[in-house]
Amino acid sequence: MKAYADGRMLAETDDGVGLITFNQPDKHNAMSVEMWDGFGAILDDFAADPAIRVVVLTGAGHKAFVSGADISQFDQNRADASAQIEYDRRTGAGRRKLVAFPKPVIARIRGYCLGGGLGIALAADIRIAAEDSVFGIPAARLGLAYGFEALRSLVGLVGPAHARMLLYTGTRIDAAEAARIGLVNRVVRDAELSDTVVDLARAIADNAPLSVGAAKLAIGEALKDPEDRNVPAVEAAIARCFDSADYREGRTAFREKRPPRFTGR
Repeated sequence: MKAYADGRMLAETDDGVGLITFNQPDKHNAMSVEMWDGFGAILDDFAADPAIRVVVLTGAGHKAFVSGADISQFDQNRADASAQIEYDRRTGAGRRKLVAFPKPVIARIRGYCLGGGLGIALAADIRIAAEDSVFGIPAARLGLAYGFEALRSLVGLVGPAHARMLLYTGTRIDAAEAARIGLVNRVVRDAELSDTVVDLARAIADNAPLSVGAAKLAIGEALKDPEDRNVPAVEAAIARCFDSADYREGRTAFREKRPPRFTGR
């Protein structure tokens, strides 16, 4: 295990799966500026490591995934619009790295997933939640506004009607309601959360990395406005799959009736 941000961000790897832990349980894993710096550094390391095929995000302890931004830093870092610009510059690097991360990301959610924490979960590819999870965006109760990219992701997942309800009221919803409106992919019993996410991560990691990467790239481009889509990049990723050793291995394994052994090449 490797520590970042004075131990408030942790990174470890296990057989193709990278685990990132938000580690400030005394504050329900609220994100400080320093934690955003550490988060970005971990994402850089994991993106550069070809052995890592999927990443899991989780919160330390049993009470929270991430409860939002560390409000104790608001007076120092977010006192007004000018300060917010600098805060966005500092924390935005980590957010952009998460959005652009080329490998699948799973958010393993237990407890509070609020505000900026929900924004982190929205940027993941898949969200698996324990039954005790709680979701919400308290921006209207704090007098601030939710960032555009996170809002766009929210609307894309749950639609404008549910997004308005969450944003206008600032109320919290439970895991069952989050699943009903499409905010999370699946809800499981608390005791089953870790095993469920491990099994899902393993299933993804065992598949052909180039194929999974091409799918992630194509889905991301499909969600953009048409004029912003990089279709040639998607076509190049598809061609790379067909020219790969993994494609040959997949065909051979199918003929030989055995599990394929993909290398990402």
